[in-house]
Amino acid sequence: MALPPILQKLALPVIGAPLFIVSNPELVIAQCRGGIVGAFPALNARPKEELDVWLTRIQAALGPEDAPFAVNQIVHSSNDRLEHDLEVCARHRVPMIITSLRAPGEVVKAVHGWGGVIFHDVTNLRHAEKALEAGVDGLILVAAGAGGHAGTLSPFALVAEVRRIWDGPIALSGSITQGRQILAAQAMGADLAYMGTRFIATAEANAAERYKAMIVESSAADIVYTPYFSGVHGNYLKPSIAAQGLDPDALPEADKTKMSFGTNRVRPWKDIWGAGQGVGSIADAPPAAQVIARLRREYLAAREALTAGATHA
Repeated sequence: MALPPILQKLALPVIGAPLFIVSNPELVIAQCRGGIVGAFPALNARPKEELDVWLTRIQAALGPEDAPFAVNQIVHSSNDRLEHDLEVCARHRVPMIITSLRAPGEVVKAVHGWGGVIFHDVTNLRHAEKALEAGVDGLILVAAGAGGHAGTLSPFALVAEVRRIWDGPIALSGSITQGRQILAAQAMGADLAYMGTRFIATAEANAAERYKAMIVESSAADIVYTPYFSGVHGNYLKPSIAAQGLDPDALPEADKTKMSFGTNRVRPWKDIWGAGQGVGSIADAPPAAQVIARLRREYLAAREALTAGATHA
């Protein structure tokens, strides 16, 4: 099955993952102008009335030659903004919605109603099956090593299992920071790469300078996988945990009842910073346009090298 038309003319087969707090209109616009899908969580626009402002700003800045943008919607009972945010996205006819946590159900009907496409985050085959039953247009496979609420499965295993039941669009997430890795994701059977951590370390990202520097300074060994901070397992930077007086190697367990996406939720760990295991290959924090241009050069060079190797084999 081919990619939806809006994703067929990307300069690079990449979706910039929606990053909690970090993704803002500046980053999304830069990503789309660079030829990749730019995305942000609806909950980043605060208060909720700001979402309309953000969408108006992004749409005014982008032209027909730019890549489409996407809005991430958290499908969870605690997200008391979901209905409002979907209504705003409908008015703006947002071209792409990315849903997370629970199978999107009615959200799919709403998105298709205004002509948008919808991709859903999954970490295993069971979640993929539920999302497909709901009628999504594509799947985002969040494999081991990804930033944020990552899964535990190898990308090789996850792509192979999902491809047994689904021949439609797949984006793959998990430590992808270089152009050759985008090509590798396609070689494994994915259509697109889903990249988040690499774009935290960019000039436009709404991240503290220390956060960006920590990503540049860290390696895979500096990532800890824990449910302690949100109730769901995720990958975080150990130095940011230690800076809060906690031992990153001896964190207590937490359960899913801590998980909340409500308007009035309290974030006691706002300075605990998420990142994927790919941090060890990130060495700078330039403007997003430079990152995308570099990725494209690396991607094309890797593709040419593999093609040349196959020709001479």
